[in-house]
Amino acid sequence: MIETLLNGFITLFVIIDPVGLVPLFLGLTPGLPMAERRRIARNGCLIAFGILAAFGLVGVVVLQALGISLGAFRVAGGLFLFWIAFELVFEKRRKRKEHDAEVAMTEHEASEIAAVPLAIPLMAGPGAISAVILLSGALPGPAGQLSLLMVIAAVIAATYALLAVANRFDRLIGQTGRAVVTRLLGVLLAALAVQFVADGVAELARQAGYGAPSTAYPMTLPT
Repeated sequence: MIETLLNGFITLFVIIDPVGLVPLFLGLTPGLPMAERRRIARNGCLIAFGILAAFGLVGVVVLQALGISLGAFRVAGGLFLFWIAFELVFEKRRKRKEHDAEVAMTEHEASEIAAVPLAIPLMAGPGAISAVILLSGALPGPAGQLSLLMVIAAVIAATYALLAVANRFDRLIGQTGRAVVTRLLGVLLAALAVQFVADGVAELARQAGYGAPSTAYPMTLPT
């Protein structure tokens, strides 16, 4: 379970991308005092946690109600996460997030920054929601669900820690540093995405009666 939780933390951290979120956050809050920025960051993180926790707890139930197997969702989710990794490596995700933030800001008041676009879609977007549902499928039972909430809380806490010192962090790491870190995280996410797809294919093959269930991968759903 520890390895599963570690993989889940890394996956969710990379998707939310707090390092890349810092300059967007500064752009959304120009001229605001540090105390106000921290208040917005705190509220945004709390909203994002609530959304991700809700999907993590009920996402698998919704899939079952729709007749979608976890194996199929693993394959689809893995391919989706691989596309996000591709965007990170080739600097396309930042531009898309900037565009999403601009569109959201034109449709909402400045007082709603914490909810839109900070919490949605910059933190609790489709990629993060898919990741927590995938992680939820690998952590069944009350203990697993509690561990899932702890992973989400840890990622959100790390995100808040960076946003709370956004000015200093942005000056420290600079544009070149952000680009290097983002690309490295993108490569890591690509590997994890391929693992999700492999686990999903193995699960679908098992359901179809081709071979025994695989135990080689930490994210494989137990039966």
